[in-house]
Amino acid sequence: MSDSPDAPLAPDEGYDIERYLNIRSAHGADFAPDDTLAFLMDTTGTPQVWTLEEPGTWPVQHTFFEERVTFVDWSPERRELVFGMDEGGNERAQLYRLTPDTGRIRNLTRRPAAKHRWGGWRSDGERFAFASNRRDNAVFDVYVQDRDATGGDAELIHEGDGWLSVAGWGPDDRRLLVHEAHSSFDHDLHSLDVETGEFIHLTPHEGNARFQSPEWGPDGDSVYLCTDRDTDTLRLERLGLDTGELTVLVDGDGWNVDGVALDEDSRRLVYSRNVDGYTELTAGELVGPDDLEPFPDPDLPHGTAGGVSFTEEADRYALTVSGSTVNANVYVADATDGGAERWTYAATAGIPADTFVEPELVHYPTFDGRDIPAFFTTPTSAAPRATSGTHLDGDEDAASGTDESHEGDTPVVVDIHGGPESQRRPSFNGVKQYLLSQGYAVFEPNVRGSSGYGKAYTHLDDVENRMDSVEDVRAGVEWLHDYPAVDPDRIAVMGGSYGGFMTLAALTEFPDLWAAGVDIVGIANFVTFLENTGDWRRELREAEYGSLEEDREFLESVSPINNIERIAAPLFVLHGANDPRVPVDEAEQIVEKARQQGVPVRKLIFDDEGHGFAKLENRIEAYRAVVEFLDEHV
Repeated sequence: MSDSPDAPLAPDEGYDIERYLNIRSAHGADFAPDDTLAFLMDTTGTPQVWTLEEPGTWPVQHTFFEERVTFVDWSPERRELVFGMDEGGNERAQLYRLTPDTGRIRNLTRRPAAKHRWGGWRSDGERFAFASNRRDNAVFDVYVQDRDATGGDAELIHEGDGWLSVAGWGPDDRRLLVHEAHSSFDHDLHSLDVETGEFIHLTPHEGNARFQSPEWGPDGDSVYLCTDRDTDTLRLERLGLDTGELTVLVDGDGWNVDGVALDEDSRRLVYSRNVDGYTELTAGELVGPDDLEPFPDPDLPHGTAGGVSFTEEADRYALTVSGSTVNANVYVADATDGGAERWTYAATAGIPADTFVEPELVHYPTFDGRDIPAFFTTPTSAAPRATSGTHLDGDEDAASGTDESHEGDTPVVVDIHGGPESQRRPSFNGVKQYLLSQGYAVFEPNVRGSSGYGKAYTHLDDVENRMDSVEDVRAGVEWLHDYPAVDPDRIAVMGGSYGGFMTLAALTEFPDLWAAGVDIVGIANFVTFLENTGDWRRELREAEYGSLEEDREFLESVSPINNIERIAAPLFVLHGANDPRVPVDEAEQIVEKARQQGVPVRKLIFDDEGHGFAKLENRIEAYRAVVEFLDEHV
């Protein structure tokens, strides 16, 4: 069929995958001092810079690149902003200054071989900070640069020895707050004096602890942050810089408080809790250093929300909102009364929003008696679903009251997230909604190692426990076998990045469970992955997977490439040639070895992509091929 917006739609024809991939998103909003809203939107196929003056009006596009723009940040004093952009997915972002009223764009960094991580404007807009690996590809240093200087004039003010990023300028403009990541779950914070270079360690601790989403306190004598230093889950706490003591403001009641934004002048604060994947947002005002007076909760769609930006007066704040049936858009909430208004209208490509399907949150038992959370979405043609949040196992009727005419005929795609310290959350996914429209169910487990469920849960798959997470996938498939609507012979596994490793491991460890597998930018060989990944990432990844020096034998034993003789299902491998995280050789290896075993294999490599597919035409080609592969084999 034609998927042109003007093409007629036959009553029973449905929409092509290209239409679903043309569903747009608006995100990453930032308010200017005059309350003009800048944001990113992918109407042209890749995220570009747009602005709005009022909610729901026609936005103005300001950048027109083929490459993706990664963030936007207004100057605190001028009608100008900074944005980031890499080339071909190589993640070596450069920083650019845009003057929206003239359309002029200036490359501020001009170091295409280096990564640049934005650190924010000084309060007068005359200087900005960033972290970069210009000096040594494996480490990040801290730089400060004048707004009108060229890239060569940036001042190196601190030489790092690891993964540093700048969290912002202090209220006095003399200090920078610097975040250091030793691993995904072990962080530190430092104060850096811009003039003297004094680098003060603020968070000494034993064991692993996160210190994330840090914000300077209004008076510069404290930092508000989310940390799990003394608990299993993240809490909102205040770090006193004079004493080094942490004071709890908000305990997440068993869930992570995973983000905080603070306006220094008004002392207004917004924080988020991750409750089984769903965002619960709270706004309030600091009436004392450790006392937060809450305002009514903002009235937002149920799903995920984040990326808070206050207006100049802090009477409102913008944020990105998404849900399983709601494509990402920017909303603006009143800081005090909870009212919220949608500002952007990223299109759904003419597909009625009421045809999108909500998932069911379920929990299933795994091999050690632990419950694994998962989002399970069934097409409208399948059996009725159980009550949301229900625990279902093999001894219970998984769909009481099922329409027997549909029993056992629904294919399933088990879609595994990356990370591994990530989490599948209820945000919009056009490919998923297409699969549902075509009669597939989609099962998205948050196996052990996923974030969002506490520190202990996240570490359950570390190093020698790596394959326990694959066992959790097997347990999920056994749970699906007991769901009456599911056809147990038509279950496919799919995942990207670390989820690609999980896909390959599931295919090699439990070959009889699968009708097909789709590996997107996945790890096939942990040894070659660690040898060839970006130098700046290796230490962080070894903390999760094991080190080449001490754990090489184990890493070889769990690498799917070394167990390829077990694979039985057809395999589709997709990758970007410029991937700096999981080099494309991982795809080449697994395809060659699988073909030697006589496995039906398809390969698709994009020369102008990195770790995933950013360009619309490539996404269309990739996922059209994926659904054709699934339709053929599942």
